[in-house]
Amino acid sequence: MAVKSHSKTRLQLTIFSCIPYLNKAASSAGETAVSKRQATSALPRPARLIGYARVSTDDQVHDAQMDELQAAGCDRIFQEQGSGASRARPVLTRLLSELVAGDVLVVVRLDRLARSVSHLLQVIEDLEQRGIHFRSIRDPIDTSTPQGMFSLQVLDAVAQLERALIAERTKAGIKAAKARGKLPGNPGLRERKPEAIRAVSQARNKRYLDELITSAQTWLPLVQQMRPVHSWENIVQVLNRRGHDWTVERLRRAVHRLVREKIADKKLVARSPRRIPSDHLMKLVAAIAIADPGLSLRDIAAQLDQMGERPTRGGRKWQPSSVRHLLDEAHRFGLIRR
Repeated sequence: MAVKSHSKTRLQLTIFSCIPYLNKAASSAGETAVSKRQATSALPRPARLIGYARVSTDDQVHDAQMDELQAAGCDRIFQEQGSGASRARPVLTRLLSELVAGDVLVVVRLDRLARSVSHLLQVIEDLEQRGIHFRSIRDPIDTSTPQGMFSLQVLDAVAQLERALIAERTKAGIKAAKARGKLPGNPGLRERKPEAIRAVSQARNKRYLDELITSAQTWLPLVQQMRPVHSWENIVQVLNRRGHDWTVERLRRAVHRLVREKIADKKLVARSPRRIPSDHLMKLVAAIAIADPGLSLRDIAAQLDQMGERPTRGGRKWQPSSVRHLLDEAHRFGLIRR
């Protein structure tokens, strides 16, 4: 197991260390795209640069991070403190929930945001879906530029290679064990030993919590925005439209677990206010508007069509006027702000 762990660590370090060498290739790949864009119109200037610095309790280089983020022009800087072994990052979760379309999240290095390529790509993909860009000062990653997107695609390819290598090593290990006459699985479990069952249960429980904490930055901010006003059903619909694969029961269980671990606020699992009427469509339209504030009435109508929701006034397709009516009702009941 130690050899496999060290191999994986070396692979991840190799992935991150290869990034500086992408500069030249990324620049040449992006020049053509830049010239084409300049021929049309310039991209709008980002609304805000928001910095994030993660500092270990025994780390003495936090001043350098803060200085670099300030030099990059960050309007605000969020600083996370904690041991490197801890995967809970409440400050990052709060920061991601406050970002809006047009913002740029800035870090000094990629490992300040994520410890694995797959986690990094997951966070950046969620930001891009919300219209938020990402920039790493010391790496050629800036999702607002063609060069940065090229580097991101290279990272994605390397992450796929990492997953394939892990799967290949796992299969080879199982095959070698069978050749030596060893049965797959835990001998203690086959014999139903209580200590073995307890150890497996604890390991499974820890792995579940670690996975929740690792992925929380991609879905918890939206839950924080919408709970407890909106139903779990509406939140699941919005999350799954962004590429997640939640069910109401799994999402509710995940949030309850984070609340028990004091990672999430207990108000998220409170009952919804009784004064809000039981209007599924009004709540759903409000949820879509909160998740993507830049959507037009026509965009929201198109999403309702894609979800298979039937128009309130008949017909086969949703009309912007019907969406406006539902948004007005949602505003009247306090579900959204103007």
